[in-house]
Amino acid sequence: MTQKPGYMTIKALRRWGLTFIRFMVTWEALEHAGPGQYDTEYLTYLRSIFALLPKFGMTAFVSMHQDVWSRYSGGSGAPAWTLELAGFDLTALEETGAAYIGGVKVPGVEVDRGRWPTGYQKLACSTMNTLFWAGEIFAPKVLVDRNGEKVHVQRFLQDAYLDCYDWLVKGLNGLEGIVGFEIMNEPHTGYIGLPSMHQFDYNTDLHLNDVPSALQSFMLGAGYPTLVPYWKRSFPMPTSLSTRNMRNLNGRKVWRADGPTAGQCIWESHGVWGYDKVKNEGVVLKEAYFTRRPSDGEPVNWYTDFWYPFVTRWAKRVRNIAGEDKIVFAEGIPNEVREGRRDAYDLNALFAKAFSRLSINVQGLSRGLPVWKAFYWGHKSARENYALQLRTIVEEGYKSLGENPVLIGETGIPMDMNEKEAFSSRDFVWQERMMDALLTGLERALVGFTLWNYNPDNVDSHGDYWNGENFSWFSKQEYLERRKEKAGFQLPLDQSNEKLDEGGRILHAVVRPYAAKVAGIPLRQDYEMNTGVWEFEWANPSHESRASDAAVSVAKPPLSHVPIRARETEIFVPLFLSKGRKLLVTYSSSKDKQAECDWTYDASRQTLFVVPENKTPGAVHRLKVEFDTPLERRFKVHSSIYVDFWHWWAGFMGIVFGLLWVLVL
Repeated sequence: MTQKPGYMTIKALRRWGLTFIRFMVTWEALEHAGPGQYDTEYLTYLRSIFALLPKFGMTAFVSMHQDVWSRYSGGSGAPAWTLELAGFDLTALEETGAAYIGGVKVPGVEVDRGRWPTGYQKLACSTMNTLFWAGEIFAPKVLVDRNGEKVHVQRFLQDAYLDCYDWLVKGLNGLEGIVGFEIMNEPHTGYIGLPSMHQFDYNTDLHLNDVPSALQSFMLGAGYPTLVPYWKRSFPMPTSLSTRNMRNLNGRKVWRADGPTAGQCIWESHGVWGYDKVKNEGVVLKEAYFTRRPSDGEPVNWYTDFWYPFVTRWAKRVRNIAGEDKIVFAEGIPNEVREGRRDAYDLNALFAKAFSRLSINVQGLSRGLPVWKAFYWGHKSARENYALQLRTIVEEGYKSLGENPVLIGETGIPMDMNEKEAFSSRDFVWQERMMDALLTGLERALVGFTLWNYNPDNVDSHGDYWNGENFSWFSKQEYLERRKEKAGFQLPLDQSNEKLDEGGRILHAVVRPYAAKVAGIPLRQDYEMNTGVWEFEWANPSHESRASDAAVSVAKPPLSHVPIRARETEIFVPLFLSKGRKLLVTYSSSKDKQAECDWTYDASRQTLFVVPENKTPGAVHRLKVEFDTPLERRFKVHSSIYVDFWHWWAGFMGIVFGLLWVLVL
């Protein structure tokens, strides 16, 4: 992305009210040439982008992004040399089943829909994550050279990562638009905590296509042809075991002879498994090896033993450079059943790349919710479904970490859903409906979020140019078709310029009012995109004693608070909605029925300023914003009676399918 497109991007995001950016960088982009060799040209580019943000009242936090460890193991993140450091032969990763790279070999071309997350269980990703977090404990023999000195691979990898991050923070230091840094996107445990070498957890680890167990992965990597289970899509369960296929028929090894284990599997060298040459089969020698410290048999916990100490070390280094006022962001493991889980995608819709009137509470199902209670029919119920799941995430965060701010760092919808029908019809109504249901859920959960994603290079044929994904609500293809771009074309900075909307998709769902700054405690927020009516409630802080963290909920937050220094609440009301319409504001307050408020709408800033008269502690303010001419209805939101009937019917059919599944098993 060049300077001019970057400028245009930021102007468009500002017009749409998307003023808080999660900006992705990768370890590979910073240090691809080798350990300690940093890309200064890329850093200069980053500075030029971040320097623009304050001009538009925007901020960002920098996220070191990764999926499946590295682009070379089927995702993104770490440089190739990290895999080579551990002894992997990059040219043998695919043939030996050590990685699935079909989705990254030709960027944007979808080889096997939704298969890429299976790479987390594969040998390369699982081994690298294990070495990075706990290599000294589980693989103490793996020593590598650093400037003529033998050091453990975990120390080498972690030091290199932290040194690279230091270099990044120093290079971006002093930029007003950066409010903080995120340590790592969606970290993974590798094999740490794996209870069995013979299977992975169906509820948390995607079973699709080839799904070798840890033992089978060890055998494949060591050059032994191995029979591997093959899973296919099914119903009502997402996938089911179909057959078993022999893989690595050529007996190729993934371990290099010049690697730290001289060509032997790392886990075989540590006695985790061995190969019985008489029976021609692999044998597990230490079934629960990754659940306890080999030195003393004590149980391990990835969070407390490995993740938290590293996060603490990283945060201290970041703040030593950037200052104590910078926010440090950290997230846990995705798709795990535990308190504080951070999962803000509709996994069913993502897996199927489909959305209709039926939505499913996947979060509830993974936690034991009866099948008949997990089905939701109609758009109103889809909103309720998402709101319920998101509230659960937020409240579990409060329980785990206290009443600290929660940010959903990644959430969005696939634009290529429903067999890519919209790409030919140019009717994105189902994408619009799903985005509205998702954003309504986030609003009702009163949680901050960043949307995945805005990609200035997105086109229908290649999507986001990564593993067949297509999440961007901006399309370069549509922009060029509408704009017929000319050399030297410039747009004024004026936020009223509708030309900034060109290339945007489903903007009627994405661009919506919200409370930007609240002089009090938010209690409720709701928006109906089919009419443009937005409602918001907030309370003045009171002197009541603070509730325990365990009792904190989204619906009833504690009203005790540090003193509020401002009385003015700011509401983002986009020109995308208000242009050509008159703003209507209705206000009421508890404890003083006659109370009024002063309000002013500054269209040039797309901001409604509200100053309530009632200062009584604990008083609740209620605000309703609408337009004299309602918005055009985009779709029908079914009545509650209709929804209840179909919710019941969907539940009944869920019971039937559930019973049939039990009988089949």
